[in-house]
Amino acid sequence: MELKSSFNDEVIITLVAFANAEGGTVYVGVDDNGLAISNFKIGKESVQQWTNEIKNKTIPAIIPDVTVEEINGVQVLVFAIQEFPIKPVAFKGRYYKRVKNANYQMNLQEISDLHLKTFNSSWDYYPSPHYGLGSIDLDKVNRFIESSNENRETQIQDDPLTVLRKFEMLKENGQIANACHLLFSKNEVFDATISIGRFSTETSIKDSVVLRTDLFTEVEETLAFVRKHISKNYIITGDPKREERWEYPLEALREIVVNMIVHRDYQNAGDSIIKIFDHKIEFYNPGGLGNGITFDELRAGTYTSYARNRKIADLFREVGIIEKYGSGIKRITNAFVNYGLTAPTFEAFQNGFRVTVYTNGTDINDGGVSVGVSVGVNVGVNVGVNELFILIEKNPGINVLEMKDHFDVTQRTIERWVKQLKDNHKIEFKGAPKTGGYWIV
Repeated sequence: MELKSSFNDEVIITLVAFANAEGGTVYVGVDDNGLAISNFKIGKESVQQWTNEIKNKTIPAIIPDVTVEEINGVQVLVFAIQEFPIKPVAFKGRYYKRVKNANYQMNLQEISDLHLKTFNSSWDYYPSPHYGLGSIDLDKVNRFIESSNENRETQIQDDPLTVLRKFEMLKENGQIANACHLLFSKNEVFDATISIGRFSTETSIKDSVVLRTDLFTEVEETLAFVRKHISKNYIITGDPKREERWEYPLEALREIVVNMIVHRDYQNAGDSIIKIFDHKIEFYNPGGLGNGITFDELRAGTYTSYARNRKIADLFREVGIIEKYGSGIKRITNAFVNYGLTAPTFEAFQNGFRVTVYTNGTDINDGGVSVGVSVGVNVGVNVGVNELFILIEKNPGINVLEMKDHFDVTQRTIERWVKQLKDNHKIEFKGAPKTGGYWIV
């Protein structure tokens, strides 16, 4: 709902933004406090004139429902608009979206994504303007069929070209879909470049690789390079076989990499970038969250799953690379917390999306009993830190003395955990220290 003191272009812009979202209502003749403006007058022709103005200034033309309501004895106009079926709607050639309580002009990528979503489609479904069937490696299609049959009760018996047609990778006119090029190209795929580096400092690089393979191969080659540059240790548990423990939970790293590849904005000229440091790994992907999802919704898990590239997601699921839709962020976070590590951070970064994962900040070496003991201690510490973070998240405004009531540890331990969260920019202090400040996420 929006309140406007008078009818002007801002009213129409708001109606357009509502039409591009889930609909909404604009009260005209009402101030920001919800009080009717006494000198607002509705003329004999006002309703018809303003309705025509809305229709003439929007493409596709929208016509809201208009009613007259009375607030404190004063008549006001109410414009109600439903979500428009064909999006996006424009006002004077500009497109607007609604974000919380404000209207924002959409960029070209957002306009394109919203239009494709209207038709229940995505960019990777559409024909490639640059590549044809001659650029496709049919042996890769055969390998896809073999992998798919391992996950199917009903086996695929068709030849590669028929399979491409059935999966809408090959169009009736002989053109290939964008997804077909990304998944089965016989040549380097420059659109899908992933740059990976192992850094000794923020600026000093020890090892690097640039991947431009098909997307199926990129998953495995990316994970192979990451595994090469993270530590693995063995914990002696008393059993004849030593327990193997990687520096990070591998299933969570795999989920991050798969999400990078499936949800990447392949219309963006930038590369996906992975930076491996001593105590953290940064995963950067060009393109924002999409579908109007906010980072708060992402972290809370209160969002509807949305695949930016639906055809790529479908074929990844077909071969078992994707097992579940949605809740991926939650699974990644839980995997790290259950591993005794700090929860990853998810943030907007340079017109894209960045995930950062952290170790426990200690050096892990191959070895025997001492490694097992140190890992066990560090896991215990990090579990406590994560539990404290969750406590602060659920109780904003809590202080150290109140925190101590929730844990069977000393105040010095609580203070050490707080410092670790503060140093990792997870929490911040509010108020004056001497007069009783507090911590929030």
